[in-house]
Amino acid sequence: MSRGFVKEDDSQQPPIIPPRAALPPGTPNYVTPNGLEQLRAELTAMEAERAQAEGNRDNDTDRTHRLSLYNGRIALLAERIASAKVVDPHTQPPKEVRFGATVTLRTVSGGKVGAERRFTIVGVDEADVAHGKVAFIAPIARAVQGAKLGKTVTVKLGPQEEVVQVESIAYDNTPA
Repeated sequence: MSRGFVKEDDSQQPPIIPPRAALPPGTPNYVTPNGLEQLRAELTAMEAERAQAEGNRDNDTDRTHRLSLYNGRIALLAERIASAKVVDPHTQPPKEVRFGATVTLRTVSGGKVGAERRFTIVGVDEADVAHGKVAFIAPIARAVQGAKLGKTVTVKLGPQEEVVQVESIAYDNTPA
């Protein structure tokens, strides 16, 4: 019989471990204090899940596969925590957009004039656009970093450019 029609044992294949959020080469892994807490909590939860999987002896093949997956994910997470460089938002200049800032932008030309956007600049693992948290490496975050309160900045949103004004800057709910 041809080997082309025989199912190989999938348990012998190493698991595919999804990578963490990408950081450009040479870019420091900046995190907020809250972001570091979230990473540590994720590690604690993952270690607990791994311990539970270690105790489950129902199917040794499945158990080995799951443990390999947990070990790989835990290793990536531990590496990310070890490389974390915590930036305390309170040390940032209060009237300038920097890492950790919650910034409100108002469109002054090029888009829907008067429209406002509000987001916080955070680390890549903490980013969650649905909750208004944008990674510091995102194009909009890069465009506004360094801008001072009241100044205008050109941001490229997809194929369009908009000129926006920095309406407010806050670090941990302390507006400037």
